[in-house]
Amino acid sequence: MSAPVMIQFTEGVLGAAVRMATPILLGTMGEILTEKAGILNLGIEGIMLMGALTGFLTTIATGSLWAGVLAACLVGMIFGLLMSLLTVKLGLSHHVAGLGITLLCTGLAMYIYRLVVGSPTVPPTVHPFTTVPIPLLSKIPFIGNVFFNQYVLTYIAFLSVPLLSFLLNRTSAGLAVRTVGDNPFAADTAGIHVTMVRTLCVTSGAGIMGVAGAFMTLAHQNMFLAEVVGGRGWVCIAMVIFGNWNPYVAALGALGFGLMDGLQLRLQNMGLSLPFDLFLLIPYLMTLVALIIMSGRSGAPLALLQPYRREDKV
Repeated sequence: MSAPVMIQFTEGVLGAAVRMATPILLGTMGEILTEKAGILNLGIEGIMLMGALTGFLTTIATGSLWAGVLAACLVGMIFGLLMSLLTVKLGLSHHVAGLGITLLCTGLAMYIYRLVVGSPTVPPTVHPFTTVPIPLLSKIPFIGNVFFNQYVLTYIAFLSVPLLSFLLNRTSAGLAVRTVGDNPFAADTAGIHVTMVRTLCVTSGAGIMGVAGAFMTLAHQNMFLAEVVGGRGWVCIAMVIFGNWNPYVAALGALGFGLMDGLQLRLQNMGLSLPFDLFLLIPYLMTLVALIIMSGRSGAPLALLQPYRREDKV
């Protein structure tokens, strides 16, 4: 492979990596916000799927991609409210509630799709988001095309990382979230409304997850498929653990997944005589390897998975 071709190949892989990391970044930031308040949301896979469907159907109905994104966010928040009702209000198992929501959303998404669209020979499509080059910056050789010629949702996803870090570590609201996630009894004593903070975090985080799902049908693809999310919700949970609940480190993990995902797409196009499934396996295998490497560290909130009831307070 000649030097110019190698440079072009590398530029294409890195640009794809940034795009493919977008839904992982959004979902991971939503999950970090949720878990920092002490709630594990295993419903993320289903919420992302419902976000993908809602964004897609809303765009078909209105002709507006941004209306689809907003609708996906609202639907995500609705299921976030359901999750908070089950875990925060009723104190049920986070694992059971989250998996139940994923199963509910998966079945509901396919039912609604068949109800609205039916089973056409050719699935309906939308005109997806196009990349928006940033003036001047997009003209920088190599770097410009990789980082500054992306979707608006991609820019938003990367901006969410420093914004979430600032919120959690530099604001009074973030202090309240971290206190609720580490010691809800102390938070209650300090006058923080534990139930309200946890509910807001779960709901807001689920809204971000819904947007992550909408990206899959409104930018990455232009149609809805049952497997459109493809396990990325579970990858987001893995990235939270990999990042040790730090938005910046988790973002690096998301970029790593995006890099492997972009690489496997390019390898498929090179016509290598290997089974198709092996290429799809690459990013998920690397996720497992990363988790094994980081398994010795744990910065999880101390009260993660622990229900809080004021009457139990000593």
